[in-house]
Amino acid sequence: MPDIRPTDVQKALKGADYPADRESLTRVAKDNHADKRVVEEISHLKRDRYEGPNEVQKELYGS
Repeated sequence: MPDIRPTDVQKALKGADYPADRESLTRVAKDNHADKRVVEEISHLKRDRYEGPNEVQKELYGS
């Protein structure tokens, strides 16, 4: 994921309530005025449900 830092994702998802689905996380990112590229990455997450921000980071960055 070029040019998108983990801190960008953290800021985009600030205030998200977990567990959360992909659509909810995308909405939170938009509401937080996240960069369009960050919103796009979140909207294309593979799973439908995430138990916490660590699961999102793990999918996006593979760690």
